[in-house]
Amino acid sequence: MTEIPHWPLLATEQLADCKVFTVSRTTVRSPRTGDTHPFFRIDSTPWVNIIALTPDQDVVMVRQFRHGPREVTLEIPGGMVDAGEDPGAAALRELLEETGYSAARARQIGVVNPNPALFGNSCFTFLAEGAERVADIHNDGTEHTEVELVPLADVPSRLAGGDIDHALVVAAFLWHRLAAD
Repeated sequence: MTEIPHWPLLATEQLADCKVFTVSRTTVRSPRTGDTHPFFRIDSTPWVNIIALTPDQDVVMVRQFRHGPREVTLEIPGGMVDAGEDPGAAALRELLEETGYSAARARQIGVVNPNPALFGNSCFTFLAEGAERVADIHNDGTEHTEVELVPLADVPSRLAGGDIDHALVVAAFLWHRLAAD
């Protein structure tokens, strides 16, 4: 098997600043042909998501309207890592803000690139056990979440049935399964 070389970066131009991400055009040179090509990239800060389990082994999940599919989805809590924030702290913060649940600690169980064809960031998945409701939900002006407790044992059928279809949430549950093995 031959080694695939990196494509040298010749130039980068930011095309749009969309608050939660930027869009850039990069010009690169093909190491195979020497030709130059433009590619488009979406940059964002790192993302986190968190599988929070209650003492009864329920997963703390959220229902919320998502503008991509223009539908209400069922997901685990998650969001962006603030500048200078530790990803584990961000995961626990998102859990508290979106659900009112808290856990003493979270441990990282996986990391993925959301889509290497377009994105330059990573999504870190955390597991928190012993989560308990300690506060009201604290959504900002662009969010509206409602908590749904899903028995951990029901997650595979909810995934297979399409009730949980967010790709990063599906990946998180794979990380959870691998961490349990």
